Amino acid sequence: MADIFLLTGGPGSGKTTIVREAISQPGVSAGGFYTEEIRAAGVRKGFKISTLNGREAILAHVDFHTSYRVGKYGVDVSILDAIGVPALEEAAARGDCIVIDEIGRMELLSQKFKNAVWQILVSQSRVLGTIMSAPHPFTDRVKAIEGIRLREVNTGNRSLILEEVYMWLRKFQI
Repeated sequence: MADIFLLTGGPGSGKTTIVREAISQPGVSAGGFYTEEIRAAGVRKGFKISTLNGREAILAHVDFHTSYRVGKYGVDVSILDAIGVPALEEAAARGDCIVIDEIGRMELLSQKFKNAVWQILVSQSRVLGTIMSAPHPFTDRVKAIEGIRLREVNTGNRSLILEEVYMWLRKFQI
């Protein structure tokens, strides 16, 4: 079974910041992807996916007119399938810590993503990621995996959780 550390919490709570800070530490070998907001004039317009090996693309945007929608955002599932999923598979093949940011409503529109994530979670991989807090059949199943570390991040505890993630990552360093 994988060694899984997942962060949950509301938007802006610091989940992605914790993941990015933790994997930037010396000696951490990680692969996968994270998502970031796209803002214009202080207004969120969409989301960008960035892989840890340097690829990036727009995953969702208010100006996308696709059949896949989450709220006001059109989601380009093909971007996740072409960039995000291969980044996860490559990290798993290398034995890196696999970063999955995020297991959320947009990402769950992709069956390829769900299949890849589930295969990783039932393997011997190390996984650091974020997961939506709202109920969903797939994420509920993930959260129920025996031995998973699931922490809710908020502004009051984010530094404590970051320290916990550091300690968890250190046990894998040679």
